[in-house]
Amino acid sequence: MMRYILVLIIAACLLSINVNAQTCNNLGQNPGTAFPVCGTDIFTQGSVPVCGGKTVPGPCPNDVLTDINPYWYKFTCFSAGTLSFLISPKNGGDDYDWQLFDVTNKNPADLYTDVSMFVACDWSGEPGNTGADATGTSLQRCGGLGVPLFSSMPTLIQGHHYILLISHFAGDSQSGYTLTFGGGTTSITDPLDPHLLAARAACDGTAISIKLNKKMKCSSLNADGSDFILLPAIANIVTAAGVGCSTSFDMDSVVLKLSSPLPPGNYNITVKTTENLLDNCDKMLPSSDTLHFTVYPLIPTPFDSIARVGCAPKVLRLVFRDPMKCSSIAADGSDFAITGTSVVKIDSAAGICDANGLTNIIEVKLTAPIQQAGSYKIQLITGSDRNTIINECGKETAPGASLSFTTKDTVSALFSTHIKYGCDTDTILYSHDGRNGVNNWTWIFDSSTNSTEQHNTLTYSIFGQKNAALIVSNGTCSNTATITLFLNNALQAMFESTPVVCPGDPGIFIDKSSGTLNNGWTWNFGNGNISTLQSPPHQFYPSSNSIHDVAVQLIVSNSIGCKDTVTHTITVAGNCYIAVPKAFSPNGDGLNDYLYPTNAYKATNLIFRVYNRVGQQLFETKDWTNKWDGTFKGNPQDPGTYVWVLNYTNIDTGKRIELKGATVLIR
Repeated sequence: MMRYILVLIIAACLLSINVNAQTCNNLGQNPGTAFPVCGTDIFTQGSVPVCGGKTVPGPCPNDVLTDINPYWYKFTCFSAGTLSFLISPKNGGDDYDWQLFDVTNKNPADLYTDVSMFVACDWSGEPGNTGADATGTSLQRCGGLGVPLFSSMPTLIQGHHYILLISHFAGDSQSGYTLTFGGGTTSITDPLDPHLLAARAACDGTAISIKLNKKMKCSSLNADGSDFILLPAIANIVTAAGVGCSTSFDMDSVVLKLSSPLPPGNYNITVKTTENLLDNCDKMLPSSDTLHFTVYPLIPTPFDSIARVGCAPKVLRLVFRDPMKCSSIAADGSDFAITGTSVVKIDSAAGICDANGLTNIIEVKLTAPIQQAGSYKIQLITGSDRNTIINECGKETAPGASLSFTTKDTVSALFSTHIKYGCDTDTILYSHDGRNGVNNWTWIFDSSTNSTEQHNTLTYSIFGQKNAALIVSNGTCSNTATITLFLNNALQAMFESTPVVCPGDPGIFIDKSSGTLNNGWTWNFGNGNISTLQSPPHQFYPSSNSIHDVAVQLIVSNSIGCKDTVTHTITVAGNCYIAVPKAFSPNGDGLNDYLYPTNAYKATNLIFRVYNRVGQQLFETKDWTNKWDGTFKGNPQDPGTYVWVLNYTNIDTGKRIELKGATVLIR
């Protein structure tokens, strides 16, 4: 009853929070603006406004899990291994929960709906320190009291991107916590040193755009631009703004505004030695790191560059030196025309536009991929919007310019095989025709890459299923093909036979040989008869007063001349009449030393028991060849009469038979 009341209270709290929660707008309080993490830092977080309440999917179907008063932290795995971290509440009575997501190639907001992004979690209802460490025994800790506060350490994948949610189940602000990383084998500390990567002046010379080689802290950038020096100092740097810093903690691009336009010419932008522009691990941008850039005359941007054309292209990417106005691009693609080896029609065109409506890349989409080799030209023309394309400074690129590109044929990796069968080994020739300019072959035989030749010959001494795959390329286009072959010419002679042949009964022989190429059988039955039939006739053997063994041989052959031989021994019995002796003398002279049912070759489900005169069972067996030696518990029994009972089923008739009798033990 108490547990039921507790569940109702928790459910009511969750409902209240979801109804009253506010949208999290502060940086770090939603996945898209997560704090960038360096593994060497300690993150100290104070209380935050009440917000959140979105459901978080995961491995806990019986719990309603939500991001209450959340903070989010993002990091990249630079070296694969296990992740360990510790969340320590400032108030030891606070209950913090967490969940880790893999957001590689995903929109961070998708973690609210995509359960496949789950990595690890701990939603324990207990207060105190929590996290992931070596004491954890599971990656999944669902909600409830008594749930351990530490999960096992998740294994991170090199190059993957992750986001950590820290949530606090409370109706008011968090009291705060510290977050530290360490103890695992992974590395989430970026080893790359920061540097200037590229610089470009606006076409009117009033601003300089600087590209960095990695993300840097927005907070470390001086808004007055004093982190940088312009040489020659024809104009002053008056402001600096990190691109995207209004919605993020870090940036990889900076825009410097100048006091006056720069005239055409060559310039340098240098990092000032007394300033500290820092990456997320507090590595400083090197002093005197310098980039060269050119301010061009206020002229139209040339139509001069096309990205590498891949296999069967359906989109052509045009790259421009200066940002172009997206509004100047005719959406129907009529700013461009394509001529060449085959007819190519344009479907549409669009830029990859930034917030200012500018782009350095225009994608021209074709109505169908170009699948054959050829030479082509894409030409700039006046489009349906009555202009070509216009750069950020309003200068239109003149029509008539063109760019050349080539395409290659698509390729097929389909290959031929030829099998040469043998008795001990089979040989397979794998071959590719090399058409459409294929000049690279990667063969994979039974899961191991072992050839880059166009033609391959493999010999197999173990028959059965063989797998082969081929990846081909002509330097632009590639293709893969696989095949499964079965070498079914393994030959093995085998047969089943009657193990014991009684006088007057036939011996029956059934071929069990394997190998689909079988076409010959030679039987030698050891009674003077032979047969070349797969199912030979029943065989009879002359009667004899003694038991003797006969060797029966089968030779099988196939269409390519291979042979295999097997020999089995059958027993020819002199007598198959089941009887129990009237007397026996267990004196060790080798004559009539045991009591047992003789010649029970045709008996199945046999039970033989021996009793003394007072009805005590002295012996029992289900194997007629297991004989009573006249002892009980190792002690020789007295001479006299002993009763026996024999039960068995006759193999020929299926009839159950019971025999009783008495035998005299003679000493």
